[in-house]
Amino acid sequence: MAKLSVELQRYFFDEERAAKVTLGDIIDLAGERIFGFLFVILALPSALPVPAPGYSIPFGILLLLLAVQLIVGSKTPWLPKSWLNNSISLNKVQGVLKAGIPWLQKIELISRPRLTYICTSFVGRIIIGCAIAIMAISMMIPIPGTNTLPAIGIFVTGFGLLDDDGAISLGGLVLCVMGLALSSLIVIFGYEVVKGGIELIKNSLSGG
Repeated sequence: MAKLSVELQRYFFDEERAAKVTLGDIIDLAGERIFGFLFVILALPSALPVPAPGYSIPFGILLLLLAVQLIVGSKTPWLPKSWLNNSISLNKVQGVLKAGIPWLQKIELISRPRLTYICTSFVGRIIIGCAIAIMAISMMIPIPGTNTLPAIGIFVTGFGLLDDDGAISLGGLVLCVMGLALSSLIVIFGYEVVKGGIELIKNSLSGG
């Protein structure tokens, strides 16, 4: 099967499309790698260095629903028909993908099937599903700084599922742990306090 970046480039840029696309249209691209594909696509807008506003809560809900289904052992995801028929502007999708495809291509250079049991075993998928569920909840917290790192964790973990690359999924789980720690600190101490602490650490490391 073609690499995800190639499929997205072909579908959204090289072929003629209507002015709006639906989530169902996007899912049709996934084939057998449906769960990993959806985790990557739905986390991508919030994981970008300059995230598109307005996606974290609705996509966080979708990610949480999908994570629960992964935990209970579903082979194919279920989403309400009304959600599948919701339309998104093609221009918005293309804007996110223009920023996101280069990141996909970088991961694809190192991605290959390895440590596959992490992605395919029952226990492995439960652990991955639980981590993504927690990160999806964090994405929905309406406080600055609580969605980007969790979304990156979901994105990387999902990419490992996409190619059955357990090493990449493990890296994603580490990012999920970091995302949980950061979100917890922000919720407990507040965004400005945590931001100030991070800046202080950066200045100390740089000798400034």
